[in-house]
Amino acid sequence: MVAGESGLGKSTLVNSLFLTDLHKDRKLLNAEERIHQTVEITKHTVDIEEKGVKLKLTIIDTPGFGDAVNNNECWKPITDYIDQQFEQYFRDESGLNRKNIQDNRVHCCLYFIPPFGHGLRSVDIEFMKALQEKVNVVPLIAKADCLTPTEIKKLKEKLREEIDRNGIKVYQFPECDSDEDEEFKQQDRELKESTPFAVIGSNTVVEARGQRVRGRLYPWGIVEVENQSHCDFVKLRTMLIRTHMHDLKDITCDCHYENYRAQCIQTMTSKMNAENRVESPIPILPLSTPDVETEKLIKMKDEELRRMQQMLQKMQQQMHEQDL
Repeated sequence: MVAGESGLGKSTLVNSLFLTDLHKDRKLLNAEERIHQTVEITKHTVDIEEKGVKLKLTIIDTPGFGDAVNNNECWKPITDYIDQQFEQYFRDESGLNRKNIQDNRVHCCLYFIPPFGHGLRSVDIEFMKALQEKVNVVPLIAKADCLTPTEIKKLKEKLREEIDRNGIKVYQFPECDSDEDEEFKQQDRELKESTPFAVIGSNTVVEARGQRVRGRLYPWGIVEVENQSHCDFVKLRTMLIRTHMHDLKDITCDCHYENYRAQCIQTMTSKMNAENRVESPIPILPLSTPDVETEKLIKMKDEELRRMQQMLQKMQQQMHEQDL
């Protein structure tokens, strides 16, 4: 899932990460339409292949988030969507056929922080606090090419300080095992030191040093997306796809989903104690009542069945008399 206000390059970054175009037919809203825009949830499925392993990822975009004048509880549609996926998984897990359960739970949320502020805004703090118990939140500094390396370093330190001071639980990288090789340990240390990642996205190919690379061309030079001295794009992609994908899924399954499941079971137990009868936390759909035409058809079939039974009895009685 990607979240953040419009204009921070969310779609461009996702397209850069997975080399695809998620919004081919996107319609850009004018100023008047943006006033009435609400937070939407859009899903896109992407097939990627990493070292011969094919993966199917679902990208969830949240257009309209943070764009209103009053952003009070603008994260509610996002938290409701995450809860709906937990509820659907809980339904499937509690059903009879549990072998082929489709997992649509949200395992990671990339939250884009504007680069032109002086740290976290109120909406940033409230959003991450609202989602910290439901999903792995990974904060990102959007459009890092707006800042110099010194400014990026200072902003990262300020963001880390404000995240700790406000008690926000973002995704924490696990500690390396002692038997891991030194190269992996060094890579893990670099990932931890680089958070929150400062990223740049680009779908255009430019020429730099005689090579064609993805980047942005400015009057003063070229910003390369995959150059680690320019931004943390490669580190983010490595973390999401190669090194920490399973850890993100494990935390979702063992922590966030288990908390939701425990709440459902607690609700069920509370209702059972209150009403002295077992009630399922999953609402049971009411049976549809048959209409008049259906009732007539059922009666006609019953009468026809009775007539056939009477005819069969008469035939059996006649056969019995003939035998005598």
